[in-house]
Amino acid sequence: MSQPAIKLYNFPRSGHAHRVELMLSLLGLPTERVFVDLAKGAHKQPEFLALNAFGQVPVIDDQGMVLADSNAILVYLAQKYGKGRWLPTDPVGAARVQRWLSVAAGQIASGPAAARLITVFGAPYNAEEVIARSHSLLKVMDQELTNTSYLAGEEPTIADIAAYTYIAHAPEGNVSLDDYANVRAWLARIEALPGFVAMPRTVAGLQTA
Repeated sequence: MSQPAIKLYNFPRSGHAHRVELMLSLLGLPTERVFVDLAKGAHKQPEFLALNAFGQVPVIDDQGMVLADSNAILVYLAQKYGKGRWLPTDPVGAARVQRWLSVAAGQIASGPAAARLITVFGAPYNAEEVIARSHSLLKVMDQELTNTSYLAGEEPTIADIAAYTYIAHAPEGNVSLDDYANVRAWLARIEALPGFVAMPRTVAGLQTA
């Protein structure tokens, strides 16, 4: 019996939504995409708020199991469909993944993601501050990727999926990746995974094509 499609409420230029779209694709799960028009405020309408009271994409509906928050959804998908590959169950492995999920919700959100929000969506952040924050993060990531192929070890996990999109699209927010060879090699490893799907690039900041 084939797996019924998982409904993904998304916005194509949302890095948070792309995390989930990428994970669904890597797992080979059939997906029904439901476009949420953020520009028109669809995420703040009662019918969407009934799915996620915070009014944010992504949301998934897996045969009636409705879940919001990109990192929480990654945990769910890995545990339900990942066959032990994407989320370690040993204490150290699980902790290493959790560390990077926290980074995705913290330093990545307030660094590269915020920098991109300025150029792509006109967000009123201080560009100098968020770009500096982004480079502080990238220096740490580049150093840590000296020793491992992926963020939490030698195999890809949801830590990599949570971190990938906003790092890959950092140039859109005027954050150059030129000085971070290990980060660029890590991005290439993610992009080489079977089932990888990219988020559309926006010509903004340092992204020229």
